[in-house]
Amino acid sequence: MKDLFLLDHNITYLNHGSYGACPSVVFENYQNWQRKLEKGPVQFMTKILWENLKISRDVLGEFIGCDGEDLLLFPNPTTAVNNIIENLNLCEGDEVLMTQHEYGALVRAWSRSSMKNKFSVVQQFIDFPFNSKNDFINQFLAGITKNTKVIFISQITSQTGLIFPVKEICNYAHQKGIITIIDGAHVPGHIDLDLIELDCDYYTGACHKWMCAPKGSSFLFVKKSLQAHLQPQIISWGEEGEDPGPSQFLMDFQWQGTKDMSAFLSIPSAINFLEDNDWREKRKISKNLILEVSDNLTDIFETDSLFLHEDWIGQMVSHPLPSNITIDLKERLWEDFMIEVPIFEWNKHKYIRVSAHFYNQANDMESLVNALKSIYLK
Repeated sequence: MKDLFLLDHNITYLNHGSYGACPSVVFENYQNWQRKLEKGPVQFMTKILWENLKISRDVLGEFIGCDGEDLLLFPNPTTAVNNIIENLNLCEGDEVLMTQHEYGALVRAWSRSSMKNKFSVVQQFIDFPFNSKNDFINQFLAGITKNTKVIFISQITSQTGLIFPVKEICNYAHQKGIITIIDGAHVPGHIDLDLIELDCDYYTGACHKWMCAPKGSSFLFVKKSLQAHLQPQIISWGEEGEDPGPSQFLMDFQWQGTKDMSAFLSIPSAINFLEDNDWREKRKISKNLILEVSDNLTDIFETDSLFLHEDWIGQMVSHPLPSNITIDLKERLWEDFMIEVPIFEWNKHKYIRVSAHFYNQANDMESLVNALKSIYLK
């Protein structure tokens, strides 16, 4: 599988979770769209683009379990969520409930909006590792008050790599009339996703991570009943432009000034790549690699895992590092061993996060384990 990707074979790449990696066949499709654009920019932007954006939305909708007309294509989930935040009309006394595990850039976006509009952001502390789904759900729902208007929660967390039971959270929120916004940046192509079954109000996911689409391809799902109330942050031509629709919702968002949309048009190619390579079976192999390296990290550092059962993780694991860890560990792994793996601080503790995708093999994990032993156990 490694030969199907453009990654440098001299690098042990264990950081798919950050920016993904694009297979050669998908990247070629991406470049083909760019060439078509440059050969005839006007015809492409006024005619070819719109019919093929519809194909991308429809193919993506089938893959993630929703109607293609309910999807907006964005360059990243951060941009998508910022568009939602500015449309919620939250005011003084309202509360947005999230966990302490949420993605830092979006916590910052919520915090900035809360300062301007005087609502409160509540980061409910969740004590982990979790004993069960109910343990997590009960801890999280304890943060709901009569003022809770929005729940914002990750399905797979970026920092801690944990899979949260968002379906149960959405069910409860609907009963209470609370808006649900799910950050699924790490979900598509990583675990199964069926948006109709999930029944959330808003859902954003990245196609350029585990789906292996080109960088700058993500989506926002908006429930039909909410589409008329969602206005873009950037006002452009809308129904007065070249976009034929079919809805005001799509016309308002799809064109926001001239930009290269080739990454969006390459989404079907990425999905074809996953299906052609039996991604549901191969992710099991990747998860087994992650479970094994997690055990190795526990043995090397003598620190406890963040999870008690394998249901909480997929193809990515974050593991806590001991307090006496060398501060230049990331740089040493890169400079001395050519290993690309993130090491970061979260909630005043340091972590290493290891990802595994199709192109990773057991020897990649062995390289990491041996390198860590030579640095830390020396």
